[in-house]
Amino acid sequence: MNESVGWLAVFFSAVFTSNILLTNYLGMCSFLAVSREVKTSLGLGAAVIFVMAITAPLNWLVNQYILVPLDLEHLRFIVFIVVIAAFTQIVEMVIDRFSESLYAALGIFLPLITVNCAILGASLLMIIRKYTLAASFAYGVGSGVGWALAILAMAGIRQERTNGSRLPRGLEGPGITLIIAGLMALAFIGFSGMLPAY
Repeated sequence: MNESVGWLAVFFSAVFTSNILLTNYLGMCSFLAVSREVKTSLGLGAAVIFVMAITAPLNWLVNQYILVPLDLEHLRFIVFIVVIAAFTQIVEMVIDRFSESLYAALGIFLPLITVNCAILGASLLMIIRKYTLAASFAYGVGSGVGWALAILAMAGIRQERTNGSRLPRGLEGPGITLIIAGLMALAFIGFSGMLPAY
């Protein structure tokens, strides 16, 4: 990574220009499944932001100080998945112990985080792009915010659309959802002229 590129540029690029969901199409399964209501999308989006913000720099540290010195880069996928799953499990246990109401609200979303490929994708992309620790944290937070922004926008559109007129039968369900996702991706491409991708 170019050292002159600041963490703020990485953050805004991850939210808009290089949105992990709408540019790289990572995390589409939970995006399509959970984006029926704004409330559930908000819960999952918040959980994704939190987990990405912690696991991206955590995986950077594991890579820089364990995998690279011991020449174990070939185990990166497995180790990153273990770190993500372990952190998600710890978060789930802490929330269950200290806030039963929050656990009841987020309980179904936390296990989904472990299998969300956007989380693993963010950790792998920050290594490929050779981010520093600060840039990795900014990228993790930015990717989480971008993912949450996309799922909230989709949930708002889908929830509003259910109150509108009926569509042709062939477009009901996944058909119109994929069309909306494609239009959202095109809209986010408009940011590429304002902010370079890092």
